[in-house]
Amino acid sequence: MMPVDRLTTLEIRAAEQEKTIEELSGQIAEQWTAIERMQRKLDALTGRFMALEEQSAPDVPINKPPHW
Repeated sequence: MMPVDRLTTLEIRAAEQEKTIEELSGQIAEQWTAIERMQRKLDALTGRFMALEEQSAPDVPINKPPHW
C-alpha cells in the first residue's frame, strides 16, 4: 500500500469516527432529556402516593427512607 493510500484510509476512518461520536452525543442528549422528564414524573407520582398514604392512614406516621 502506498503512503497516499494509507493517509486517505486514515482520513476516512477519522471522518467516520467523528460522525459516530456526533451521533452518539446526540443520542446521549436525547436520553438525558428523557431521564430528566421521567425523574420529574416519578417525583410527582411519589408525592401523590405519599399524600394518598397520609389520607388513608392519618394516624400512622409515614417515614421516608433516609435516601429521599
